[in-house]
Order: sequence, then structure tokens, then C-alpha cells
Amino acid sequence: MPEGEATPAPKGRRRPDREESPEESGVWYPRWFWPSFASPGIVWLLVLFVLPFYVILAIAFGTVDLFRNPLPVWQPWWWTKSYLLDVLTKIFGAQAFLRPTYYRTLVYVIIASAICLLIGYAVAYYVARHAGKRKTLILILLISPFWISYLMRMLAWVNLLESDGYVNRTLQFLHLIPANHPIAWLEGKPVTVILGLVYGYIPYMILPLYGFLDRIQSSLLEAGRDLGASPASTFWRVTLPLSKPAIYAGLVIVSLPMFGDYYTNNLLSGSPKTTMIGNLIDDSVGSYGQGPQGAVLVIILMILLLVPMLYYMRSTLRAQELK
Repeated sequence: MPEGEATPAPKGRRRPDREESPEESGVWYPRWFWPSFASPGIVWLLVLFVLPFYVILAIAFGTVDLFRNPLPVWQPWWWTKSYLLDVLTKIFGAQAFLRPTYYRTLVYVIIASAICLLIGYAVAYYVARHAGKRKTLILILLISPFWISYLMRMLAWVNLLESDGYVNRTLQFLHLIPANHPIAWLEGKPVTVILGLVYGYIPYMILPLYGFLDRIQSSLLEAGRDLGASPASTFWRVTLPLSKPAIYAGLVIVSLPMFGDYYTNNLLSGSPKTTMIGNLIDDSVGSYGQGPQGAVLVIILMILLLVPMLYYMRSTLRAQELK
């Protein structure tokens, strides 16, 4: 090759240093292309959420017929506020006999959610960090309760907690309670309802926590130890802050259905002393002439649940902005 002549470039397509955008690569998509992928979910949401919710509004602000059956009013300009004001008076008025039920439900949900978080975090942390080859087996055992109906699992606890059930027999065998005085677990015990909620919903707490803790890079934990932090300090300064989004997600997933739960209380207590909001809605829907009141209670519950949902969405957006 003559001296001073440039070396020819090798044949073949050179790999670009950066990924080309669709405009640079010559691929053009219409503006509706990517949003169209969300259209099935939007239609599904409109059909199965927006329309039923409008039915609830039409019943809550509607009226009743001659036989006291709910008569929905579809035109908003004909809606009445009488049932809404009546329910609000029962909750916030001078003789608000429904107010203790709301307080009781809030206390039950807070305690049950806290127990789910403590137990669920410990289990998820062990599975993600120390289970080793047994991780798959433990995950199968955690998911297996979903294969059984929630109602059947609660009925199993009814048999265990009866006066002559295995729980009382075990306590009597250990001489923790008198032999002739078994504990009446199923007769309006708040602890029974709370533990029933924990048992029913704790898998929903463990799985999100495990999925997030398993994705935390080991190099971050090793960096904390290299800087002289103890295992406990590494957990409090590295693992726990990084797992906050999973904690928020688990609390939302667990606590929201607890507010509307009524099966657990009906099966494990059935007493007015442990009535929750879900029981009020269930009783109103099943009672003669109380359909509009049940619809109003549903709307009030949805408004109350918007507060933790909005806080969760705000925390998630802030976490994404910081990345």
C-alpha cells in the first residue's frame, strides 16, 4: 500500500456506540400506536369498575320502591342526599352509634397490618438472604394457601378454636388454663378477629417484600460492611431504607381489603362487640330496605381508603424521581 494513503475501513456494519432512536433508525410509529396497547385494560376498567361504581352512586343517591327495594336513579340531576345525610348523622352526629365501628375497624386493621409487617418482613428477609437451596420449597409453602378458599381456611380455624378444639386442648395440656374453663375464642374476642385477619392476609405481605429484598444487590450490603458497619447497622442503614417501597406496597395490599373484610368477623366472632365496616355493609345489603344505606357506606369507605392510596402513589412517584 502506498505510503500516506488512508487505510480502508473494514467492511460490514459498524456497531453504533449508542442506541438509535426510532426517528434516527427510520422507524416511525403513529402517536396512537403505543397508547393503543393500554386500550384493553382501559375498556376492562370502564366495564368492571366505572360502571358498577356508577350503579352504587345511583343507588346511594336514589330511592326505594313500594316494597323497600333499592330503586337506582340514573340521572344525576334527580339524585337525593337524604340517605347520605342519614348515614353521616349515624357516624358523626350527636347519637352516632356507627362511630365505634369505624374506630374499631381502624384499630383492628392497624394492629393486624403491623403484625403482618413484623412477621412478613422476617420471613421474607430469611427467604431472600438465608434460605439457600430451600428457597423454592419455602416459596411454594407460602403460595400454597392461595390454592385453598379463604372461607375454608377460616372454617378450619373455627374447628381449632372451639371450646373442645385443639387450641384449648393444647393450653389445658400445658396447664396454661384450667381444665374445666376453656377460653371462648369464638365469642366476641377482638384478639381472635385480629389474628384471623393476620392469618388470612399475611401471604400478601410476604410475597412483595420477598420480591423486593431478593433484588437488592449484595454489593450494597458488602459496601456497608467494608465501611465498618455491623450487620445490624447495615440492615438499618441500607436494607431497611431500600425496602421502603416494598413495605408501603405490602401495607396497601394488606390493609385495604381488611377494611372491607366481613367473612373473618362473621366466622370467628359473629358478635356486635367486634363488628367492622365490612359487616355494616354486608348487613345493610342483606337487610330489607337498607340497600341505599349500604351503597352510602361503600362510598364512604372508598373515600377513606383514598387517603392511604394517594400517599402510596405519592411515595412511589417520589422514589422514582430520586432514581
